[in-house]
Amino acid sequence: MQKPNKDDRSNNVERLEEMAENTQQNMQEANETMDNASLTASQKEQIKEKNQHRQESLEQFQNEIQEEKAYREGNDLK
Repeated sequence: MQKPNKDDRSNNVERLEEMAENTQQNMQEANETMDNASLTASQKEQIKEKNQHRQESLEQFQNEIQEEKAYREGNDLK
């Protein structure tokens, strides 16, 4: 029987920061796509909705990053 893995949080901040950067890049690319004149109103609305979800995700990433930094500082993880 395999033992459960220890909760390795040593790279959580970096991983979350990378995810946040990727999300921001996706939002920027989506906004650039919105300038495409051949998009329908429905397609533009879908992009707006996705970006709203991405914005919510970014806020959650920022909260998690702060929590992980506090955990790291409190437990001397670097």
